[in-house]
Amino acid sequence: MRLTRFTDVALRVLMRLAVAEGTEAPTTREVAATMRVPYTHAAKVVARLQHLGLLDARRGRGGGLSLTSAGHSASIGSLVRELEGPEEVVECEGDTPCPLRSACRLRGALRGAQDAFYAALDPITVADLVASPTGPLLLGLGSGPPPD
Repeated sequence: MRLTRFTDVALRVLMRLAVAEGTEAPTTREVAATMRVPYTHAAKVVARLQHLGLLDARRGRGGGLSLTSAGHSASIGSLVRELEGPEEVVECEGDTPCPLRSACRLRGALRGAQDAFYAALDPITVADLVASPTGPLLLGLGSGPPPD
């Protein structure tokens, strides 16, 4: 299973905000530059995470992004499920349905593997992801110009 770029960026944004506690709240542009992702992509991610109640975004002077308590304790498994959607690993019923779909054992095996993948992520929280050595590394990242 491969995560979408959107989910990857969302996890990295949450991790960056988790270590920003006690510092000046970074802006979406600053987070995008630090994580080296395009601003427009980061802005879409921030809007979705705000909608999910995982971060607060304030505009204007003294504004910026901050993680909510729900964001700190969010299960990575639940978050990945939410961002990736209910899609299966393989598409058996698409435009060209698989001729094996009525008697295939592969689909069930892949569904079991996907369930195991999420189950392995369920107990891990955003706060867990930024424990040492990751947190200090995130704090030390400089902000270069974001890619466009």
